[in-house]
Amino acid sequence: MYVYVVNIWRHTEDPSLGDNGTMNHTPHLTEQPVSLADHAAHPLRRAADHPPPRATVSLVVPARNEARNIPWVFEQIPDCVDEVILVDGDSVDATVHMATRCLPTVRPVAQSGPGKGNALRTGFLSATGDYIVMMDADGSMLPGEIPHYLHFLDNGFDFVKGSRFIAGGGSLDITRFRRFGNRVLLTAVNHLYDAQLTDLCYGFCAFRRDFLDDLDLHSSGFEIETEMIAHALRSGLRIAEVPSLELPRRSGRSNLHAISDGRRVLRTLLSERPGTRQARRPAASG
Repeated sequence: MYVYVVNIWRHTEDPSLGDNGTMNHTPHLTEQPVSLADHAAHPLRRAADHPPPRATVSLVVPARNEARNIPWVFEQIPDCVDEVILVDGDSVDATVHMATRCLPTVRPVAQSGPGKGNALRTGFLSATGDYIVMMDADGSMLPGEIPHYLHFLDNGFDFVKGSRFIAGGGSLDITRFRRFGNRVLLTAVNHLYDAQLTDLCYGFCAFRRDFLDDLDLHSSGFEIETEMIAHALRSGLRIAEVPSLELPRRSGRSNLHAISDGRRVLRTLLSERPGTRQARRPAASG
């Protein structure tokens, strides 16, 4: 098993950890361009060779009009995933048809309201696995990275998130404006929550289903990813960041609106910061 650079952090006073809960050095935030070939050759990719975890795994994929992207995504889902839940956001194309055609065992679920947040919450409630992985349907995330996330859940971590800005990660899609916005919001979360995260606005995550109540999700839009991180930090969950490569959307146009969604993310960080509400205690894991 090869692990290259992982940022492991816990919001706790645990004396076994270093200052601010840091268990290793703060990773260098790389500004170097990363190619898909370089990413595939990285030693961390060898982590995909480890045996499937004993815990069952549910993959939640929110999708709206992603019929052209679904085949590429579903073809790469690793065998360690036991259940795939496609949450359809009232698509007007053949999204559900393509999903069932590519993966007959997929569970299509209709989301109950508008927004990515609603779609994810619908999928989480439908999931039956011990671990829940969330991933976009547009082809911007590599399903082959899922075993890296599961490795850390198998080894005692509660919440694992991808980072494009630690060694081994990268983005072939992020614009200068989005990078700047992410840095501003990242600075805010690290200051408000006394954290040392390296990426915020990236929704490739995995967590133990036992902790779904602790995440206490209510957001309806893209800010749900920030709400998850804020509540994980407040609840004292053991958090690991793993390198991830973001690819350009394969087809279609994104529903993300950088300015308006960025404002919603900032409002979420401010409203959920420690001291605004009584922090929740993490539930006991099975």
